[in-house]
Amino acid sequence: MRFDVNISVLFTELPLPERPAAAAGAGFDAVELWWPFDGPCPADREVDALRRSIEDAGVHLAGLNFDAGDMAAGERGLLSRPDSSARFRANVDVAVGLAGRLGCRVLNALYGNRVPGLSAGAQRDLALANLSRAARAAAGIGATVVVEALNSHENPDYPITSSAAAFEVIEAVGEPNVAFLADLYHLHRMGEDVLGLIGTSAGRFGHVQIADDPGRGQPGTGGMPYSQIFERLRAAGYRGRVGLEYRPVGPSAGSFTWLNGGRPPGGAVNG
Repeated sequence: MRFDVNISVLFTELPLPERPAAAAGAGFDAVELWWPFDGPCPADREVDALRRSIEDAGVHLAGLNFDAGDMAAGERGLLSRPDSSARFRANVDVAVGLAGRLGCRVLNALYGNRVPGLSAGAQRDLALANLSRAARAAAGIGATVVVEALNSHENPDYPITSSAAAFEVIEAVGEPNVAFLADLYHLHRMGEDVLGLIGTSAGRFGHVQIADDPGRGQPGTGGMPYSQIFERLRAAGYRGRVGLEYRPVGPSAGSFTWLNGGRPPGGAVNG
């Protein structure tokens, strides 16, 4: 199983430019992150600084979110929102360009919260058009665009809250390089049988993310059967990365002992 660290959630004790090196120091060879800039088209110097921090740390960028708006304020994507569609489209080539320069082949496009007064169908049509645009751009670097389901307890206005709803969007967009981001924490929180889902649908996964439920901490802090989950992913033939997108209980650097039977991670993290 190959793991990567989401440095938008882990190592937040450090400034963002220092987080790739911290992940490398903890034994990881790959990171992922949410869109880290304030807007869709940051200055070249900002993009170059982030790129250098990843390259200098010697880690691979395994996943990158398109601009999803102000996540801290509750925004959850721009795809389906008429007031944000132009912002998303402006970001597509920028995000794909950064991903291409760093060898990243997974780009996450969050759907967007419901818009009061706008029909679900109108939002869906806009989301499909924007997903298609993003997928065509991503195809130019050999990348996959992934669609994620979030739990409604923490994201009450986000309409894609199940694997079935995400698969419906993926099928409707009709692009060959659009796949499912299986965030197992969100799915489990919504009551899905994640072991069963892996068994039936792992071939449709473009990426996997994990945290434990309840609490969204590292595996072992909740009740999800992660030893079985990892075995089921292996048995199902999943060969992609598994992104650690949990809120660490304690310092980030101390939250990885579950990876190697209670021993601090080293070279075996990605074995």
